[in-house]
Amino acid sequence: MRIALSAMIVCISTVASAAGNLRDGDAVLDQDALSAMISGQVIEFFDGSKSTYQIDGGYGYTYTDDGPVWSGRYLVGDNSDVCVTFENGSKRCDTFVLDERRFILITADGLRFPVRNITVAKP
Repeated sequence: MRIALSAMIVCISTVASAAGNLRDGDAVLDQDALSAMISGQVIEFFDGSKSTYQIDGGYGYTYTDDGPVWSGRYLVGDNSDVCVTFENGSKRCDTFVLDERRFILITADGLRFPVRNITVAKP
């Protein structure tokens, strides 16, 4: 993950002041940088849950490896936004940022989930 973060640092703009759910020091990625970070990857969080972002736009989320998968399609937007439309018709948009220590997902209601690991997704 360190190599990927170093490679993307050129495409990052630092947020000058906390606005909305962002904090001082959060770095926002542009659309190309965020796509490069998550497309084709499994993002694992410290609670063991995982988000899989397939290269073709497919998305899957699971709390545990043997649990049910919530499937859908994702789109990467500007300002570190990722929006998912689930197969059941529900939608959500989250924001990925880099803080001083790690990659973090911020939900629309402001919850922050640090990323534990990023691995290549199986096709």
